[in-house]
Amino acid sequence: MTRIIELSQIGGPECLQERVINLPAPAAGEVRIDQSRIGVNFVDIYHRTGLYPLPKMPGIIGVEAVGTVAETGPDVTGFAIGDKVAYAGFPAGSYVSGRNISARQLIKLPDDLPPNQIAGSFLRGMTTYFLLEQIGRVTPGQTVLIHAAAGGLGQILVRWAKHLGATTIGTIGSPDKAQAARLQGLDHAILYREQDFETAVMDLTSGRGVDYAIDGIGGDNLTKSLRTTKPFGITATIGQIAGDIPPLDLRHLTNRFLARPSILAYVTDTENYHRAAHAWFDILRLYDFPAATEYPLSKATRAHADLEAGRTSGAIALLTQDSTSK
Repeated sequence: MTRIIELSQIGGPECLQERVINLPAPAAGEVRIDQSRIGVNFVDIYHRTGLYPLPKMPGIIGVEAVGTVAETGPDVTGFAIGDKVAYAGFPAGSYVSGRNISARQLIKLPDDLPPNQIAGSFLRGMTTYFLLEQIGRVTPGQTVLIHAAAGGLGQILVRWAKHLGATTIGTIGSPDKAQAARLQGLDHAILYREQDFETAVMDLTSGRGVDYAIDGIGGDNLTKSLRTTKPFGITATIGQIAGDIPPLDLRHLTNRFLARPSILAYVTDTENYHRAAHAWFDILRLYDFPAATEYPLSKATRAHADLEAGRTSGAIALLTQDSTSK
């Protein structure tokens, strides 16, 4: 029997309900994975709230997991029972204890990296590679503004930007979270509840602005992020947890660039997918990141509530075996 967390209707975390199904044998080209840890990302919240609609309802959310190959369908090559694997991307449906999925979506995990080190960070790590090395093409000496710098994605962005030789400025919600970001190398923390980040950024850069701003907040925050970039600087908008992005005055884009990139679109290309995954593995070999905050699969509602309320720092994972204190 396979445990699933089903989204019964659009709404709050309470709309995530656990039930049990029978999983069929994998079809041609598919692999069945016994999943050990499932990553929780903001895109899951966007699916739950209907901002990004699922293809059908009720449905299953989630776009990443790690686990072990338990069975292979016909015409599958390159994978064997017992292989440790990860995946990220569409179609959604990772909030399950076991899943049949196309073998083309799987990345075999390297022997020197334990699965729990990758769980919850896989999509975030690839997103960071995409944003810093493909979109922003960050080089030594540049300055990067990172919103929510103590979050799961934010901490990886800070560390990777420092790895590339950049100066990092991050917006943070509390002094404790600022310390978590500083452990990853954050140069300047802006407590956004106490300071206007636009003013603070311009002060820190002597009025020049940053080379690159990464905004996962949305709402009016995006307009202010644009104004913090220097002439011919780049702003990437990658989320909208503060609300819909308002219509933009094109005058704010004078001599500036705005990108709205999607990692989930980027990894549909197999070459991009493997390049991003292995770039993340290389970073994991060099640097330490906090262990993911773990919840039992049955507590997916609590994981969502904590993520939305900003009560977590770092990656988040659901465990299919309820062996955690959460």
